Amino acid sequence: MRKSATWRFWIETGLAAVSLLALVLTLVWEDWIELLTGVDPDHHSGSLEMLIALGFAAVTIAFALLARRERQRLRRLSTAG
Repeated sequence: MRKSATWRFWIETGLAAVSLLALVLTLVWEDWIELLTGVDPDHHSGSLEMLIALGFAAVTIAFALLARRERQRLRRLSTAG
């Protein structure tokens, strides 16, 4: 059980890092989505990219909070037993 909890922490931390990287990429280089997909639905206004960046920010925060909760749970388990 302890090993699966450790894996859960690292997966949540990794996903938070990946979404943070995507957030930074979107904020620094907005056109990467158009270059990747070949589609430009907002006609270079940047509004879609900002919505996507907000989504990445929400995902980053969610995974970071999940990883923090898992780390706190692991600490409680290690001090209890």
